[in-house]
Amino acid sequence: MIRVVVADDHAVVRSGLTGLIEGTDDLEVVGVAANGREAVEQVRRHRPDVALMDLQMPDVDGVEATRTIVAEGLGAEVLVLTSFSDQARIHAAIDAGAVGYLLKDAEPEVLLDGIRAVARGESPIDPRAARTLLGARSSSRTGGEVVGELSPREAEVLRLVVEGLLNKQIAQRLGVTERTVKAHLTSAYQRIGVADRTQAALWAQRHGLVDRS
Repeated sequence: MIRVVVADDHAVVRSGLTGLIEGTDDLEVVGVAANGREAVEQVRRHRPDVALMDLQMPDVDGVEATRTIVAEGLGAEVLVLTSFSDQARIHAAIDAGAVGYLLKDAEPEVLLDGIRAVARGESPIDPRAARTLLGARSSSRTGGEVVGELSPREAEVLRLVVEGLLNKQIAQRLGVTERTVKAHLTSAYQRIGVADRTQAALWAQRHGLVDRS
């Protein structure tokens, strides 16, 4: 059974998501939260497999809640469920440690499959969000500009890839989960326009991302 905490500031949405999830045989809601602070508390208390996280919430937003959950190593993988598909929010969520990004107008089965995918160690991203990431990468004119658009954590992960570290080793070095490393790599690959870690390592070396001191 996959255990889920649902975080959204709208009661109707929380109720609808809870009913949808509870209607399955393999998922259960173990806690609900109306803001980011409550989301962190619920994850601390229940230690779910997945935290289904809205981004725009009062008190503490979803990005900061995600960052706290990941930093504390609470064991929950964060799947963002939001109405926003703009570049800034997607990058902020992934950089905070979210491993998936879905939009609220997704079909119910897409959401349920997304929760299951995150629990399996995958990183589901809504096609529109993925296009936003790809569009941001395509609009860059030079490699130097792309380097500037990488988040600090993405750049750090790429440097460790160049060193030859595997995802598990990178996770241990950075104090995050292996799934978080995969999410950072997925985002970085899309931004720099490569398909695998070998191409990413070559790109990082070619564009001066590696510290040679």
